[in-house]
Amino acid sequence: MESSIVTTQPLFRGTTDRVARRLLGKIVAVGSGKQIAAGIIVETEAYLPANDEACHAHSGRTPRNVTMFEGAGKLYVYSIHAGYCMNVVTEQEGNGCAVLIRAIEPVAGIKLMKKRRGKDRLIDLTSGPSKLCQALGVTTKLDGINLLETKSIQIGTSSSIRIRKFDVVVTPRIGISKATELPLRFFVDRNPYVSGLKRLHSGKTDRPLHV
Repeated sequence: MESSIVTTQPLFRGTTDRVARRLLGKIVAVGSGKQIAAGIIVETEAYLPANDEACHAHSGRTPRNVTMFEGAGKLYVYSIHAGYCMNVVTEQEGNGCAVLIRAIEPVAGIKLMKKRRGKDRLIDLTSGPSKLCQALGVTTKLDGINLLETKSIQIGTSSSIRIRKFDVVVTPRIGISKATELPLRFFVDRNPYVSGLKRLHSGKTDRPLHV
């Protein structure tokens, strides 16, 4: 599958909120051969380069967040509690901003994901940022990797995976304590793998993206 994923720099360029919306419906794949795991991105959050107190880069460059300042196309992975969260860095070098991938719909390597998560139900595998990192095998070892130059993790499009048309819902971000009012969370309407309150969808969450 990894060879069928097309990754281009324009996918990660532009304002962070636009990239967050643009990443919905794209494929993220980690690993190779029988150890590959992949899913369709169904939920993201934008963390802006200016006046965003919830952004890790808000107070300046630190050893933890240095990847956020390296420009569009880098992968920013940080540890949280007992897990990890993965982000795509956006905009120009020095800006300090990224898009958090909050949820994906599993499409490949599902047995591997179940083993890593210790869960059997599909809905329990990737419906949250630390869950999906565990399912995909993403750790801070991948922090700083250039998504345009690696095959170990890829984000883009694939002609081998058919995706149905979808609507996008925009809400404030969740799981944060600052800048909670900003409408910077984007998710695929009615997709069952989106985290958070189901009542924010337009109807029953019964519409997977994978055809």
